[in-house]
Amino acid sequence: MINIKSTSEIMKMRQSGKILSSVLSELEKNVRPGITTKELDRIAYECIKSYGALPSFLDYHGFPASICASVNDTVIHGIPDATALKEGDIISIDIGVIKDGYHTDAARTFAVGKISDEARRLIDVTKQSFFEGLKYARHGERLFSISATIQDYIESHGYSIVRNYCGHGIGKALHEDPEIPNYGSFGHGIRLCKGMTIAVEPMVNEGGYETKCLSDGWTVKTKDSSLAAHYENTILITDGEPELLTCQI
Repeated sequence: MINIKSTSEIMKMRQSGKILSSVLSELEKNVRPGITTKELDRIAYECIKSYGALPSFLDYHGFPASICASVNDTVIHGIPDATALKEGDIISIDIGVIKDGYHTDAARTFAVGKISDEARRLIDVTKQSFFEGLKYARHGERLFSISATIQDYIESHGYSIVRNYCGHGIGKALHEDPEIPNYGSFGHGIRLCKGMTIAVEPMVNEGGYETKCLSDGWTVKTKDSSLAAHYENTILITDGEPELLTCQI
């Protein structure tokens, strides 16, 4: 069932999203060679708590951290640990916040120091694919028009879109209906309507789209060890332009 949010619920999600955006900004300031992903997780946890909020991911189905920290060929769900980031790495940080009972969810891929031109292009194309899809996040449009537009943009730049993980509705629960794949047929799927809140999240591989999940049950890597990038925001469908709840632009 798709939950249409009331005015009061939207206000709570706006507050949650504002907190999440601030936490991401703080994390970006701290991404540098030598820092560990475990330290980034600590910074995120303390920052979220300072706003009187809670991390959505911590203990979610047993996940042991407040952020997913996915480095280089890790697509999603990387578990923070004591490994230090190195110059030239890229790191995707996925994070969720609960404030007054409502979740928001977002992800960014950051450069660690100076990165290659190829890695920078992957990050930039992944981010832009989200904004291409966002053009169709409007009342009355079909859901898969977002998906198809993301896929077309990614593939036109020679990259692959991950197929076995997707975006989702969001609100009182971290994952609500509907599921939102990053590939599909334009003009298909349910109609979007005012008051829906969705998390759209392109996951893009430099090589093939196949992935593998490690024995920890969480960490998802590219099957061919190619680089991966991730970009996500929580979106409110309105009767006009979509509202980004987790992105201050």
